[in-house]
Amino acid sequence: MTEKEEELDNYLDNHYIHRSNWLRAAVLGANDGILSTTSIAIGVAAASNMREPIILATLAGLVAGALSMAAGEYVSVSSQTDIEQADIEREKIELKETPKLELQRLSEIYEKRGLKKETALIVAKELTAFDALGTHIRDELGINEITQAKPFQAASASAASFTVGGLLPFLVSLFLPLESMEYSLYGSALFFLIILGALAAKAGGSSIKKAIIRITFWGTVAMGLTALVGHLFNVNIV
Repeated sequence: MTEKEEELDNYLDNHYIHRSNWLRAAVLGANDGILSTTSIAIGVAAASNMREPIILATLAGLVAGALSMAAGEYVSVSSQTDIEQADIEREKIELKETPKLELQRLSEIYEKRGLKKETALIVAKELTAFDALGTHIRDELGINEITQAKPFQAASASAASFTVGGLLPFLVSLFLPLESMEYSLYGSALFFLIILGALAAKAGGSSIKKAIIRITFWGTVAMGLTALVGHLFNVNIV
């Protein structure tokens, strides 16, 4: 790799969009880990006067949630990968059977992006000669290294982040006083969610304030509704 190519790679790596795949999975996993595990704990705490059922429910939610997140992300992203591969195979056939039509399509794409017709055709020809399939995958299908689906990366990021997020309310259910367990769970969850929102916004280059408001509002709604269900049933688990 030349010095200029290295400089270009470093420049591109500094853009936030390169973090979108793993950041989305990690934030979703951690948020779900904190929120769903805390909500389960609050719901059981609202209906129980004992610590053991709260701990058991929280642990079960943590394990089941982490496995579910991993499986869900893997299946979902794998489906996207299958679609991408099917389109790529179709593009290979079209390039082989109708190269002139594919060249025309590529030229039209560049023309719509602002190039003059003659310039667009020249660019299309040169890029086709350099890497026909790669050019069509990028410019016609819109698939590139940033947006390309990565099932294992998404699954592992989701499972790991869910586990970290879920461990926080689990530790609260283990050690904080039982008398104020609901409030402790809610307060600690809000604190964790605020930190998560700030870190995610910083990593993604977006507004920290907006991220915190969004994550705490919907977190409060979810935990509040779960606590309401526990109080409505008012079942003492003995």
